[in-house]
This record gives sequence, C-alpha cells and structure tokens, in this order.
Amino acid sequence: MATKPLQFTNNGNDFFNELRSQVDAYFTTNKISKNGNWLLWSKTAFAIIVTPILLILALNIPAVGIPMPIWGSILLFVLIGQMHTFTGFNVMHDACHGAFSSKGWVNKLFGNSLSLMGSHAFIWKFKHNTLHHTWTNVDGLDDDIAKAPILRHCESQPFKPYHKNQHLYMFFLYGISIIFWMYANDFMKYFNKAVNEQPMPKMSFTEHLIFWTAKVCYTLFYVVAPLYFLGIGWGFACYMAMQISMGIVLSLVFQLAHAVEDLHFEDGVKYDTNGERLPNEWAIHQVMTTNNFATKSPFATWFMGGLNFQTEHHLFPSISHVHYPALNKILVPLCEKYNVKYNEMPTFSYAVGSHVRYMKSLGEAA
Repeated sequence: MATKPLQFTNNGNDFFNELRSQVDAYFTTNKISKNGNWLLWSKTAFAIIVTPILLILALNIPAVGIPMPIWGSILLFVLIGQMHTFTGFNVMHDACHGAFSSKGWVNKLFGNSLSLMGSHAFIWKFKHNTLHHTWTNVDGLDDDIAKAPILRHCESQPFKPYHKNQHLYMFFLYGISIIFWMYANDFMKYFNKAVNEQPMPKMSFTEHLIFWTAKVCYTLFYVVAPLYFLGIGWGFACYMAMQISMGIVLSLVFQLAHAVEDLHFEDGVKYDTNGERLPNEWAIHQVMTTNNFATKSPFATWFMGGLNFQTEHHLFPSISHVHYPALNKILVPLCEKYNVKYNEMPTFSYAVGSHVRYMKSLGEAA
C-alpha cells in the first residue's frame, strides 16, 4: 500500500498541451458548451420517468390494478437494475465530474442520483475522481484494482493458488458486487473515513444525512417493498435478479476499460518506497492505462454514457460524455503523432474475452 500520493514525471507535456489546445478549439469553433446538451437531458428524463414506473409495476401492488405474473416481476427487476446502471453511467457519472451542467448545484443534485443505487456521491467522488482518475492502474492507490487478495489485477499484487480460477469465479463476485458495495464497502469507507487507506475530506452534516437517508430509502424500496408485496421467496428472487444484472454490467464496463490485455500498470509501493516519481507524465499515463471498446456501436455509446470512450473520459473528465466521439477524432491522430500507445478493442464481446484472458494469465503462478 502506498503511504502517500505519488507524483508524475514532467516530460514536457507537449502531447497533452496540443491535445488540449485542439479540444478547446473544437468547442470554440463550433460554439458549443463542454457540458451536457439535449441528448443528456433526454437521457435524464428517460431515467427519471421509466425507473419508478417499472418499480410500481414490478411490485404488483393491488391498488395499481395491473396484475403481474411473478416471472414478469423478475424481468422488470432485471430492467430496473439496468435502469440504475443507465442512470449511473449517464446522469450520475457526468454530474459527479462536474460535466452535467455549468451550474454547481445542478451537478450536485444529479450527482446524488447515486442515492437511487443506495450509495453516496461524496465517497464515490473521492474514490473515483481523486484516486482512480489520478493514479489509474497504480497498485496501492487506485481503489478500483484494490481487490486483493480475492482478485489479482496486476503482477505487483501477491499470487495465491486460488487465483488460477479467478477468471471463472470473478463473474460471481461481479454479480454480488453491488450488494457488497452498498452494505459493506460504503460503511467501511464511511467509518474509517478513508478509501484504500487514503484519508477522505471531512464530511459535512448534510453529507452524513444524505448517506444515511440513501441507505434507508434504498433498503425500503428495493429490499423491504419486494418482500412485503411479493412474499419473502419471490421478493428475494426479484431483489437478487436486480442486483446480479446490475453488478455484472457495471463491473464489466469498468473492468474492460482498465483490466484487459496489453494495458499498463504501475507498482505504487515500489515508487513510494524508493521516493521516486511515476515514470510518465499524467496524460500519457492515462492513455497507456486505459482501453476504449465498441466505439462504433451507437447503442453502446448511448447506454454506457460514453464510457466505451474511456480514454477521452480520463483525459477530459469535466467534459460531458456526449462529446467523446468528437474528441476521439482529435485524440487518435495525436497519439500516432507523439508515438503514444492508444488502446481500443472493436466490440464489447471482444473486450470481455480480453478481460477473461488477462485475469486468467494473472492466475498463473509468478
């Protein structure tokens, strides 16, 4: 575990300076905002309207007057899980990065849509915006790869004999990951006041209130209500169907961006111990540690909130995802010009296969 944040090497920054200059020129020339546009607002309206309708129908509440067979309720809970995933990808993610709107209060409001999943935007922003986005794939600092000893994400993490099967059992872990996130991981971070042993900023009274309100309301709507209206057995089945569908999709999308073949990792403990800087400048490190996938798929881009354009997101997290396809046309030629390795895989399924192969390779004895 790195005891403190690490510094990047300053190699001149010519690559990022030219990239940023061309990106700024794109927005200036076209007279458009870097924040979300009508497409983002339409996605937000879709999520706000559809999700509660699905929940009301799925609970088979007698007063609603629309009888629903139990298999229909299970299917609707799967769709609810995907609507939460959609909301997280498109609404919460942009808002927590300050990319949803130019108004801070709007970003904060929609960033708290994470409460619909029972989590807390304040903790997530420190984990994601600060640790993951700064020290991407740096073992010891990036909490997204801090799954040891259960999963081994890079060669600097210790090998255990059971890792030889991690490419198989990881899908089970992905399926229950949201349950663990909501009812274990969040509480550990909350009470420890730290993420991956890095101290969090102090939470205000309002943030404490949001944390507990989200946990209580999420439990009432998605645990207690299904058990009450559908019975303990079927209610539990619906809850698990929602969680598993959501957990697998969320986990895979983020894993495909940073844990596939030919991506770069750094041993943060080594640099921390030696008192050295990381070997690359920040922007080049982001490109080397990040993977794009399925960028030619309109549906993937729409549903995943542009997270299939993960490299553009890591370089410009404060720009809304609706602009990532345009930024990609600027990025790729500059990567070639500066001999920076740009990573992209053609389809979602190809990237899943690469993730499985990568995790399998790390399950082999060192």
